[in-house]
Amino acid sequence: MSGSGAAPGPSSGSSPAACRFAHYFVLCGIDADSGLEPDELAVLYQWLEADRHGKSQGAANTTSGENFDQSPLRRTFKSKVLAHYPQNIEWNPFDQDAVNMLCMPKGLSFRTQTDNKDPQFHSFIITREDGSRTYGFVLTFYEEVTSKQICTAMQTLYQMHNAEHYSSVYASSSCSMDSLASSLDEGDTTSLLKLQRYNSYDISRDTLYVSKSICLITPLPFMQACKKFLIQLYKAVTSQQPPPLPLESYIHNILYEVPLPPPGRSLKFYGVYEPVICQRPGPSELPLSDYPLREAFELLGLENLVQVFTCVLLEMQILLYSQDYQRLMTVAEGITTLLFPFQWQHVYVPILPASLLHFLDAPVPYLMGLQSKEGTDRSKLELPQEANLCFVDIDNHFIELPEEFPQFPNKVDFIQELSEVLVQFGIPPEGSLHCSESTGKLKNMVMKDLVNDKKNGNVCTNNISMYELLKGNETIARLQALAKRTGVAVEKMDLSASLGEKDKDLKLHCEEAELRDYQLNVQLREVFANRFTQMFADYEAFVIQTAQDMESWLTNREQMQNFDKASFLSDQPEPYLPFLSRFIETQMFATFIDNKIMSQWEEKDPLLRVFDTRIDKIRLYNVRAPTLRTSIYQKCSTLKEAAQSIEQRLMKMDHTAIHPHLLDMKIGQGKYEQGFFPKLQSDVLATGPTNNNRWVSRSATAQRRKERLRQHSEHVGLDNDLREVCGLPAWGASQQAP
Repeated sequence: MSGSGAAPGPSSGSSPAACRFAHYFVLCGIDADSGLEPDELAVLYQWLEADRHGKSQGAANTTSGENFDQSPLRRTFKSKVLAHYPQNIEWNPFDQDAVNMLCMPKGLSFRTQTDNKDPQFHSFIITREDGSRTYGFVLTFYEEVTSKQICTAMQTLYQMHNAEHYSSVYASSSCSMDSLASSLDEGDTTSLLKLQRYNSYDISRDTLYVSKSICLITPLPFMQACKKFLIQLYKAVTSQQPPPLPLESYIHNILYEVPLPPPGRSLKFYGVYEPVICQRPGPSELPLSDYPLREAFELLGLENLVQVFTCVLLEMQILLYSQDYQRLMTVAEGITTLLFPFQWQHVYVPILPASLLHFLDAPVPYLMGLQSKEGTDRSKLELPQEANLCFVDIDNHFIELPEEFPQFPNKVDFIQELSEVLVQFGIPPEGSLHCSESTGKLKNMVMKDLVNDKKNGNVCTNNISMYELLKGNETIARLQALAKRTGVAVEKMDLSASLGEKDKDLKLHCEEAELRDYQLNVQLREVFANRFTQMFADYEAFVIQTAQDMESWLTNREQMQNFDKASFLSDQPEPYLPFLSRFIETQMFATFIDNKIMSQWEEKDPLLRVFDTRIDKIRLYNVRAPTLRTSIYQKCSTLKEAAQSIEQRLMKMDHTAIHPHLLDMKIGQGKYEQGFFPKLQSDVLATGPTNNNRWVSRSATAQRRKERLRQHSEHVGLDNDLREVCGLPAWGASQQAP
């Protein structure tokens, strides 16, 4: 399975539908007609676990699928895809079994009125055979069970459970009934009654609830936007007042009328109650990553995360462990996005279904996530006895590292630079579990100083010396000398007034905390990317390109040496060698070099293109001989620029999607009933509009106008600067938000 990187399909598809923001809307839950069906895969997993631990398998009856030793409310029942819209997309076929398993990895969950029923959000990834990805975003909530058949079935299961439990208690006593009574008098009676009340269900007094999931499947990982949209759908279902429009209107809108934002642009579309914002990096920026690195660093701590990151780079076996599915995804996606310009090339399953636990015994590199059961002692988890296994207990802020592995180059300086970025955003480098009162005060202080100034902490509002600001610029120096000779004083100027006036015309289209998460994400990624840019600034000099054409190269790929490893290592600083000597043997580095060689015959890989551009900038601003390698740490110099790019995109929307609107629905459909997700009218959601896809037509019109202007510019021989003024962007002015 392939690692990071966005699926190539949406950007390359010629069909307008290939550019849609979302491909599918999915509803998973209980099939009232089928009733309660035990999840056979989960039961098989329990049987295998019992076998691995040498326990009796009688508790798990694999024939009937019942487990009388476990409370029925805690058993696993089979879920089903109740509906999905549209039915199928040619370039992204709907995989019902995979989506059902990943939307509800534990199957159906039941609760009563005494249990916690807060909705839970998680995401997942489906990697296709060609290495491209599809992303799923899921909100799971609980609905009251109205089927008397299912309620009666649950009551029956409890009666059988209690009878089995009483029988086991009775059988465990080798005494007579008198001795059993005496033992119960010693306190077992009270314990038994408490046990029966806990996780119990009585159809006459309890209300039964069952889990249901709503899901968006998208070509790109716009996690924050999808989460907001799904939460608004859920609020509309649970609100006392019906939503402004039937839910079909909002689902139809996001499926067929909301486009993917082009690279380097921002997009606003509408949920049930408020707009949703997303932005996409430009072609020269780091690729899209919407999972909050803040959470990954808070969960693991900086030191632990860098260690796990090093294990991933060296392609070891990485097992993530947490009760929370979304934590597994956040850490997995966070670490893999930091690999730029490299990509994880091996098994990547951030959420491993229980039925696939045997995958952990595979003798290959993998990055997998395993859900821990509530109350389970981690010491009882049997892990594969592999010397290169990195075990990451996310919930307990703990990692177990392989026996021997080299440290990341300049690790101390690297961690120090990352710490400075985290502290600037008020995040303790040691992680949230060790966050003391002092670090909380630090966070408040930083937020006050850096957020309230409305300038991202980049420019002080006090008067500043213009000469100090531009010191080192020879042109400014000459102008200042000329000004002094003519008697003109260049001292200080107040930037706060002018900047303040400018800010009045701009309005941030997202929450301040959301902007800061975006900026923290990109600044942390820039620090990681800068390390690779510095370490591999001269990698091209060691690439061996002997083939004359792509066909001969592909034919002899396995027998050819594509990279002069010995010469490269001899050119590196001594402290780097333990790490680099192992890293250049990995599959991710080999693929990186393969992509470089392939770029002479076909379009360059997007990640490689961005990386090579950064190397060119280093050569432009920091001229040095390739042989003069040094281990002196060079900090990242692009942090402010990267943060400002995101802020500018969120200050002015490049495109506003069509508002949700009434659809041609049948009378009586879309009926609102508080607390229940409605049965959607499938005919209006099966296909999109035929002649009403305005964003496609406007985009095509803008493209034609751009082409005409380009041809005209070439004809009259305009200079480059004037062409930039005349050239239209891919999205016309009519699409921009006011």
